[in-house]
Amino acid sequence: MTSPEPKIIAGTSNPPLGQQVARRISMHQGRQVGLVDARVERFADGEIFVEVWENVRGEDMYILQSTSNPANDHLMELVIMADALRRSSAARITAVIPYFGYARQDRRTKARTPISAKLVANMMVGAGIERVLTMDLHAAQIQGFFDIPVDNLYAAPIFALDIMHHFRGGMDDVMVVSPDVGGVARARELALRIGAPLSIVDKRREKAGEVAGMTVIGDVKGKRCLIVDDICDTAGTLCKAADVLLEAGATEVHAYISHGVLSGPAVERVTNSNLESLVITDTIAPTKPVQGCKRIRVVPTAPVFGQAILNIWNGTSVSSLFDNETLEPLYESRYPGGMARERADA
Repeated sequence: MTSPEPKIIAGTSNPPLGQQVARRISMHQGRQVGLVDARVERFADGEIFVEVWENVRGEDMYILQSTSNPANDHLMELVIMADALRRSSAARITAVIPYFGYARQDRRTKARTPISAKLVANMMVGAGIERVLTMDLHAAQIQGFFDIPVDNLYAAPIFALDIMHHFRGGMDDVMVVSPDVGGVARARELALRIGAPLSIVDKRREKAGEVAGMTVIGDVKGKRCLIVDDICDTAGTLCKAADVLLEAGATEVHAYISHGVLSGPAVERVTNSNLESLVITDTIAPTKPVQGCKRIRVVPTAPVFGQAILNIWNGTSVSSLFDNETLEPLYESRYPGGMARERADA
């Protein structure tokens, strides 16, 4: 490598996260690390053009780009940036994709349907991407769609720090809830981290996007319930789950969601819902309505992504970031001593 630090180039999907990741790496390296200077232009017919204005020959390049709404534009931007870097003789190209779009199309649910997540994986590899770093894939098996290394980070350790801080002194009443049977493993992971019991909301769908009925599995009476999921799109299921939990005796309901897609009427639904709070990460850039909603709170992922990029660049363990002992110092300024005080109280 020709530079003493990794080189990061950010797409247009989430510029603030790119700046924050560069700032975190600067803190660790003890020198100013900026984003690679480039421009992304759209022609009148919608075509995307990328020009890199810095020399990247022999560099270890990291493209930070979520494939969020508009998913197709951001996906094409990612692969075009990768092609530009490959043709500029970059030594290695890693795609840092905080939110991996098309992840919900990971299998054939009926005849004559695509597996779009596999198609997207093929596109990325074909564009010259040699490694992928992402967070909370909707389906873990998507890692197997790639013939290159894929590092899947988890939001659960970050959420655990947030929960132990904001619910300090009242953890005995906290219960983690999975909004469906398919998300039990994700909810169980968080429940184990914070030492809380687990419940499930079993839902039945008559057709896509519409929930016919919900049943609470477990005793939530007198509990402060935390609904845990990876994606919140239109928020219909989430808000209905909150109502069902309150009807079952829960005292209050909060939600922790990795990726706040929040399409269409989602923000309005959350605002008018019985949710006390909705906590999301910044893997998808928050829109103005999201930022203006008092019930929605955003926790940063730049500390963990910045450290993961440094670990990949240095050839050290990425999975070490799953441990509280490693992650807590990265968020010490946000939750000063929260976990340490909680353990002392226990």
